[in-house]
Amino acid sequence: MLLVRRANPPDAGKWGFPGGKIDAGESIAAATERELAEETGVTARSICVLTALDAVDRDDDDHVRHHYILVASLCRWISGEPVAADDALEASWIRIADLDQMTSELSADVAEVARLAQRISHEQRPCDTPPD
Repeated sequence: MLLVRRANPPDAGKWGFPGGKIDAGESIAAATERELAEETGVTARSICVLTALDAVDRDDDDHVRHHYILVASLCRWISGEPVAADDALEASWIRIADLDQMTSELSADVAEVARLAQRISHEQRPCDTPPD
């Protein structure tokens, strides 16, 4: 799984998936591929949307600062080795089996989304097809 260690809040210092904002008129697949290349130098093809998650950033008084909708996409690597861009401290391939030992270092839901991607990839079925 390709992860980046975030340099900036929210989740500064934690490992999460590369990503960013969708430009006006840009498809999810195009944004996924562009952001991946910008953040890591890796080229990949977006296969499908895995899931969507809420990410709520709260201040010390529990007031909402930002509410993000994260759209996780399954991608197939084409080329490139990960190199962290200026908004990341590190970029690296991480074994899914190693995520359990990294729990405190991960952004919310990273391990669950990684396992979902692994199941779908190993079953070689489209993301929107339920398992038998």
